[in-house]
Amino acid sequence: MAEMDAASSAGKQKINRELLDATLNVIRQSLQADGGDVVLVSCDDENGIVTLEMQGACAGCSLASYDMSEGIERILREHVPGVQKVQPAMAW
Repeated sequence: MAEMDAASSAGKQKINRELLDATLNVIRQSLQADGGDVVLVSCDDENGIVTLEMQGACAGCSLASYDMSEGIERILREHVPGVQKVQPAMAW
């Protein structure tokens, strides 16, 4: 059983935080041009999950969830190895 766990975790790639930040900075430019922004809340290397918070005009936009799933997630998965999923931060 331990061999299986080691093998499955060996196949997972850690998210390169510098590359993630650099890619988010490029995405951020487009969002800021429209009065919005995106902030990295957390990065779960084990599961490849990146949690982001939309801010400014993006926070109240009806297309924010679409932008996150079809835009930001697609770009991050394509350009940052290890990213499997992008999810919004939960508002409390």
